[in-house]
Amino acid sequence: MPTLIDLRPPFALETATEKVRAAENAWNSRDPKRVSQAYSEDSVWRNRSVFITGRDQIREFLSDKWHRELDYRLVKSLWAFTDTRIAVRFQYEWHDASGNWFRAYGNENWEFNDNGLMRRREASINDVAITENERKFFWDAPDPRPLDHVGIVDVK
Repeated sequence: MPTLIDLRPPFALETATEKVRAAENAWNSRDPKRVSQAYSEDSVWRNRSVFITGRDQIREFLSDKWHRELDYRLVKSLWAFTDTRIAVRFQYEWHDASGNWFRAYGNENWEFNDNGLMRRREASINDVAITENERKFFWDAPDPRPLDHVGIVDVK
């Protein structure tokens, strides 16, 4: 599978889908340095109510995130795309240091430069407390999600 940086605009259905799965795999690695390399040096983020600019702030944000959000497992799904933009929906599960489990539901809008680096990311996310028995995402993290995993299961 191509890496995040290998996949450059203009996007077609196949390359947009591959870009989303490559992003999911990178985020599931929980490696802030690896993930940050997919963003331009001056990338601008809105993550919930937090505004971030540049790779250094992205790395710091992700490092803090994965110190709080333990056993993080993420699934992304392509929602729509144009030549230089991709919209995704996602779900992820994690627990805090006290063992309380959560599932986050969200949408992201991505915009890429000509080199395939994300220059803009806007994320809207809602967290829901769940019990450990309500978890849906089981695989050996930080490995990528297995290809035969069902992915996002619609909210009932």
